[in-house]
Amino acid sequence: MEDWAEIRRLHYSEGLPKAEVARQLGIARNTVRAALASDRPPKYKRARVGSVVDAFEPQIRVLLSQWPTMPATVIAQRIGWPYSLTTLKDRLREIRPEFQGVDPADRISYEPGKIAQCDLWFPDARIPVGPGQDRVLPVLVMVLGFSRLISAVMLPSRQGGDLLAGMWQVIEGWGRVPKSLVWDREAAIGGTGKPTVEVAGFAGTLATRIVLAPARDPEFKGIVERANQYLETSFLPGRMFTSPADFNAQVTEWLTQTANRRLVRATGSRPAEAFATDFQAMTILPPMAPMTGLRTRVRLGRDYYVRVDGNDYSIDPRVIGKFVDITATPTTVTAICDGSRVAFHRRSWAKHANVTDPQHVAAAQLLRARYQEIGRQQPSRQHPDGHRVALRALPDYDALFGVTDFTAPPSQTTETVERQQNL
Repeated sequence: MEDWAEIRRLHYSEGLPKAEVARQLGIARNTVRAALASDRPPKYKRARVGSVVDAFEPQIRVLLSQWPTMPATVIAQRIGWPYSLTTLKDRLREIRPEFQGVDPADRISYEPGKIAQCDLWFPDARIPVGPGQDRVLPVLVMVLGFSRLISAVMLPSRQGGDLLAGMWQVIEGWGRVPKSLVWDREAAIGGTGKPTVEVAGFAGTLATRIVLAPARDPEFKGIVERANQYLETSFLPGRMFTSPADFNAQVTEWLTQTANRRLVRATGSRPAEAFATDFQAMTILPPMAPMTGLRTRVRLGRDYYVRVDGNDYSIDPRVIGKFVDITATPTTVTAICDGSRVAFHRRSWAKHANVTDPQHVAAAQLLRARYQEIGRQQPSRQHPDGHRVALRALPDYDALFGVTDFTAPPSQTTETVERQQNL
């Protein structure tokens, strides 16, 4: 490069002839002629050498013409590839786009208040949720498209009711509703390609729209994907958590003090400052809160417990045999029967736990004692004329009618009497 520049300077600027330039620089005249003939700096190019893939490339192209997405391992088997698979993959990376095509990702600009992208982040940290139990829990991450404001909250599960509760908690914290909520095809949101009934009702109450990303298109919600990576690399390292509440407290403080105050290169602004513009363009909150949480309706059995997300919660035993409506938020579990609350518990994020209200146990003991007291009374039935008639044991009738050819064993007689009393 230096020789090329010096040759051109001496010839064109100093006016030296080619022979004098060659003499002063101690180079051949042909080198001087080549440098003066080239108007661009010299660039070294390695001569292309053959590759072991060249002999197999015609077969590879035939396979790709019929099956553009055929994996490299299958292609290797079909063509009898005897070398390293890395070499084959490098060549496939070059020629596959000729058959499969290229899907470019556009750069999109977002209008204020128009969109919020949502996703689940699973941090590589086990959170204590109960005695001897710790779990990897999902974190709902939501990012506003215009301001890039990030919000995150840890949830007990990825079931639809919990996801809706998390979204409502974040949106209520913003104070207004984005016009669109973008999700991938999360099973509880829209695993079949369209929003579930619960999600559609949630969107209708908020007067917003659920947008599901196309299949196998992660760039469709690239903002929240980058936010997940930001949380993974900048928030999580070096932190310890004692409970889900502690995680939520720490992530909220970090987002408020650090993440949402940084300068975002793509927008040239800070999310906390640009949020005011987003806020003015969003929709106001609805007058009534949307339906969220896990909801179920069961008939309460003799075992006066109901199962919610892998845990059993006690219900007032006085409503055994009746239908009970269960609602579980991320923090509480409530049971309603005939318009009255018959149970209220703090939700356990552990698994296989029995959550019991002492009042329910006391009520069950009273009901059990009353039942046993009634069972000890002399069995009787009502006569049509109104007076009560005692029930006799079946062996008494055998003795009355002189049935002596069969004598039941004592154990059978006792069972017969007990069965008659139960009737």
